[in-house]
Amino acid sequence: MNEHQLTQLLRADEEIVTKKLDFWAKEAGDRTFFYYGEDDVTLTYAEFARRTDDIAGNLAAMGIEKGDHVSVFSTNSLLCTLMMFGIWKAGAVYCPINFSFSGRLLAYQVNDTAPKLLVTAPDLLPRVNEIAEELESSPAVAVYQAPEGSHDYVAELPAVLPSLKAVPWSELTKAASRPDITVSFDDPANLVYTSGTTGPSKGVVQPYRWMAGYTYGMRVLMTPDDVIYNDLPLYHVGGAIANVCRAAWAGCEVAVWNRFSPNDFWNRIHARKVTSAILLDVMLPWLTKAEPRDDDRQNTLNKVHMQPLPLNHAEFAQRFGIDFVHAGFGQTETGMGAFVILKELEEGQGTPPDQYQGLSHSELEKVAEESGLLLMAGGKAIKKGLMGYPSPFLEVSVRNQDDEECRAGEPGQLAYRPRLPGLLLHSYLGKPEKTIEAFKNLWFHTGDAAVLDKDGLLYFVDRLGDRIRVRGENLSSFQVEDMLLQLSGVKICAVVGIPSDEGDEDDIAAFIVPSENENLTEDAIHSYSNDNLPKFMRPRYIRIVDEVPQTPTNKIEKYKLRNMIMHELGRA
Repeated sequence: MNEHQLTQLLRADEEIVTKKLDFWAKEAGDRTFFYYGEDDVTLTYAEFARRTDDIAGNLAAMGIEKGDHVSVFSTNSLLCTLMMFGIWKAGAVYCPINFSFSGRLLAYQVNDTAPKLLVTAPDLLPRVNEIAEELESSPAVAVYQAPEGSHDYVAELPAVLPSLKAVPWSELTKAASRPDITVSFDDPANLVYTSGTTGPSKGVVQPYRWMAGYTYGMRVLMTPDDVIYNDLPLYHVGGAIANVCRAAWAGCEVAVWNRFSPNDFWNRIHARKVTSAILLDVMLPWLTKAEPRDDDRQNTLNKVHMQPLPLNHAEFAQRFGIDFVHAGFGQTETGMGAFVILKELEEGQGTPPDQYQGLSHSELEKVAEESGLLLMAGGKAIKKGLMGYPSPFLEVSVRNQDDEECRAGEPGQLAYRPRLPGLLLHSYLGKPEKTIEAFKNLWFHTGDAAVLDKDGLLYFVDRLGDRIRVRGENLSSFQVEDMLLQLSGVKICAVVGIPSDEGDEDDIAAFIVPSENENLTEDAIHSYSNDNLPKFMRPRYIRIVDEVPQTPTNKIEKYKLRNMIMHELGRA
């Protein structure tokens, strides 16, 4: 397809997500949009649109203008979603913060983002107050007041420190007129942070079209009869965009809980008649550990996105009756750069016919063909790392260490070019040198190794550099090292990721050289980590050593440390 056809493909279904929400609020206002499982709360499209119109009007009244940053720091997914759409309707930029952050990690992101307003909840306000003196600018702070009877209701809100201007929650939620703001496809919508490899996290500035391109492959498979499940955090694009915004485009329900629960997962699926879900790597082993039951297939779930695609995808689909599995390459900077749909079961063999909702098999196959999406038999996906065909909106290349194009089947760094404006990140916030480096030779370099085979299929090979993936979170060794170096008595810290013994993610191993005359112990470092690092950043293995191997130029040879711990664990 040429550029005009690709543009029409996106605009035919409206590429500004707030306009699509407005459409459904007008056309099907009584239909459920958002179900919040933590409190059994249901919001229709009309009610959700009204509440986010009010938030947008109140944001404008307090001086939030187009392009301003508004940070949201909460575990409450209903709050995050209301704020997200309200922020967009005000023309501002949604800037979510990982709710695991505190202290140094939290202060860095707030300072880097420089929001005009920070919205948080009573349970996390103490963390905001703790960093108040470290903030280079003092944002206004609004503390969420949950309705009485909610799981997170508190009778009396904690106080915001005087150095941070407090905004009463009622000032954000009272009736107000939506501001007359127009946004284009290339205006910034989100600021989402991703891990670096040699420095602190980088804020990725995403335009509105980024969201339309990212969700395209998944949302064209949806109908208003579908129900999307979400337990992913709203500070990541998987939860906020791939699930919640996908529902807004499709005109269907999104059923949301704050966290994944292997014990409650299927009960949630049954309760809301869920048809579509995203299951990240670590979730699959937790679900398959349960004893098989005769009624494992008695559920409505017929479309599951697995990322990365595990080799046992067909086994999982067979057990739980999943008709279709899709996978791809998703990234904060590039969106969904590759996509594949796997037909795992024939019609009637998976989801029971009386529980099946959404596109029929033949309808889905037709949509895939018309949309240029790869559909293949699940039994043919037997090679590890399958990501599918490149997105129709992006050019793809695999580059060697000299940034030359690799031959078919030769591994190298995955790189993309947009075929339309606004499909990739605008930039890394405040880091022009990192942005230029990533776009070297006019290709965006993903930092991931891949193979493009002779048939045009992309396969994931590995994460490049010092990037680590734990519990669905991408992080860098730099981030963990920086935190551990804050502990008194740590002279040198080197962190490596090693393959986990469960799933395709990583475990963290830290090698510590103590300062002279310091009596550091592994238990003390574990205790410090538990007190100061989010769970996903805590080293599973800590080794205190006299020295770490280094090159003549004093660069730590991490491959030797990785080999050392793997040999020790008997997994080399």
